[in-house]
Amino acid sequence: MALASRLWRFVCLGRAAPGPRFPARTPSSHGQCGLRPFRCSEVIRNPRTFRRGLLFSALSYLGFETYQVISQAAVVHATTQVEEILEQADYLYESGETEKLYQLLTQYKESEDAELLWRLARASRDRAQLSRTSEEEKQLLVYEALEYAKRALEKDESSFAAHKWYAICISDVGDYEGIKVKIANAYIIKEHFEKAIELNPKDATSIHLMGIWCYTFAEMPWYQRRIAKMLFATPPSSTYEEALGYFHRAEQVDPNFYSKNLLLLGKTYLKLNNKKLAALWLMKAKDYPAHTEEDKQVKHLQYSKGRQVFIEALLKKGE
Repeated sequence: MALASRLWRFVCLGRAAPGPRFPARTPSSHGQCGLRPFRCSEVIRNPRTFRRGLLFSALSYLGFETYQVISQAAVVHATTQVEEILEQADYLYESGETEKLYQLLTQYKESEDAELLWRLARASRDRAQLSRTSEEEKQLLVYEALEYAKRALEKDESSFAAHKWYAICISDVGDYEGIKVKIANAYIIKEHFEKAIELNPKDATSIHLMGIWCYTFAEMPWYQRRIAKMLFATPPSSTYEEALGYFHRAEQVDPNFYSKNLLLLGKTYLKLNNKKLAALWLMKAKDYPAHTEEDKQVKHLQYSKGRQVFIEALLKKGE
């Protein structure tokens, strides 16, 4: 019925068909005739012509409708498939299954989906961080991660995660390209961390990473500062107070989200000679359950005998 009603729009009995009008056919001075209006009633008087036209219209309409249905179904199927992959990837990430996650996502490394690509960048970097990964393989994975993050950003500049992981991966690559490149990249890294925070102010990780950026330049060795001044008119700089502000802000957004944020809060307070608060945050880092490779590294640092004695001494002094 729906098809018949739509087709009927093209068949108006007793009225001129919609569309362009042509001049009426009238005898001219040369005995020739001009065009006259085309009427559906004249077609209906010729059943064969009418049936042929109706059949052609029906087939054209059905072909168009079929194309639309198939196209929409293909889009829905592709979207559903990507969502399922992302759901599985997030589960593996939360479970700490770094190898399985990497193997899953590399199957889709040619994808054009930004959400999938930045997760692949993260998985590549996480695999590079594993203690059993060789130095040669680690370097390959670091550059691989940067390529995925770059593609993710190209596909969707409004993705806060794409900006975040692009900045992280640029920072990692700097470890292989020398101090000059590392300092030059600092401006790019800061720009993308700030953009990530702007796009998602509730992402504690982006805020934490901005804190690391500040902490890194606050404790930059004198020789690196000299190199930076030689290369740039205004080299990147920051303070421990700025770093502390970001670390606390990250903690306010998502309390106890990351062991390293707790550790850096303690270390920053040490830099600012506040031993009581330094001991407080270092103890929190020590007691944090280890879920990831980085958590285990933090736990190892905190459980070392010398560190434990040091923290206890700080607590006594802070009382």
